[in-house]
Amino acid sequence: MRYEQIPAPAYLSNYVRYIWTLEIGVMNHQFRVIADGSPGLIFQNGAAGLFEQNNKEMPNVLLYGQATTHAEISIGKSRMIGICFFPNALKSVFGLNANELTDTCIDLDLFATEQGYYLREQLLNMGNVSEQINMLCAYIFAQIRKNDHKIDAQTDYVLSMMIRSKGTISLKALQKDLKVSERSLERKFKQHVGISPKMFSRICGFQASLSQLKNNEYEKLSDIAYENGYSDQSHFIRTFKEFAGFSPYQYQKQAPHVADNFPELIK
Repeated sequence: MRYEQIPAPAYLSNYVRYIWTLEIGVMNHQFRVIADGSPGLIFQNGAAGLFEQNNKEMPNVLLYGQATTHAEISIGKSRMIGICFFPNALKSVFGLNANELTDTCIDLDLFATEQGYYLREQLLNMGNVSEQINMLCAYIFAQIRKNDHKIDAQTDYVLSMMIRSKGTISLKALQKDLKVSERSLERKFKQHVGISPKMFSRICGFQASLSQLKNNEYEKLSDIAYENGYSDQSHFIRTFKEFAGFSPYQYQKQAPHVADNFPELIK
């Protein structure tokens, strides 16, 4: 099994966080997807069967939205390419209302075919990963130019402040700063991000705690809880289980994770 993370090309840097590839040489490998605050795109190139999420077979090329919980996936022998977008990309890139894809996905090939792009056929006929990545990036850039949906400045500002503060910044302070009501901000977030500002803030806090666990940047588990704004250790553990599907203790004992938010399934 081999994982690689690749920087986004400069012309997509406002929309794409990074690109990743994963090669799996064994059948029925188990992973868990956990909430990371970002939508994404996945292409699977393999003759050994498509991957399954919660026992449901998924398409070769899919576009997924925000996750508010964890999901288990099973992958056959294959090669995968993933594109991790910034939180508001579904609207700014594809012109989609982000809340329509929260905790679900669409067959991107069907979506693209309606616009005259035959993604699956072209990707499967390409000889190497570099060509496939270039093809996907070209398609994304074409979508940006076609849809011409400007990034909403207020939503983008709130997102950046939440990410920078690791979810600890006051939403009321942000609303006051922007002179917008709670309802107005929540409506924009549902449309552009797919989840509420409160939920995104919670995921930011969870991701910050996950990073500390992964990098052993703590002495006691309670230190992570208090540093990330949780009222106590029990609150932290409950939230961690909600977004990851396992406890911080189980995460500590797992085999080395494959990708940032794509760990091997813990039994």
